[in-house]
Amino acid sequence: MTHTPADRHTPPTPAELREQLEHTRHELGVQDLADNDTDARGRTRQKASELRDHALARAGELKVQAAKATSQVQNKVPDSVKEKAAQAAGQTRAAAAYARRMWHEKVPEPLQNRTVQLARHERENRTVVLTAAAGTAVLWLVGRRAN
Repeated sequence: MTHTPADRHTPPTPAELREQLEHTRHELGVQDLADNDTDARGRTRQKASELRDHALARAGELKVQAAKATSQVQNKVPDSVKEKAAQAAGQTRAAAAYARRMWHEKVPEPLQNRTVQLARHERENRTVVLTAAAGTAVLWLVGRRAN
């Protein structure tokens, strides 16, 4: 079979292209890599699913254990202590309500608004505030120790 110059420049057919592609894939091992990659993804998903299921089961077990421990502690606490705790909680609520009333009656509204803004800002930047407080405490302790 002789090839004429026109035959050499003829584009390959789709079947020939597929055959060349498969041959090249086989030589390079691309299909094996793709299969391994797919297997790895599947294994990762399966492992993640197993870990999630295990964590949920363990959380359920811990919840049951915590409920049992709470019940045991409550059963061991004498009624007199429970009554005193309830009384103290009531006094604390009453004192907080009184402080809230005094705050609204005695503190000027602009100061109240500014305080609310500062509290909101503190909540939004809690890490910075806690770091600054910890730094201040360390400096204070170092200063005390040096004296």
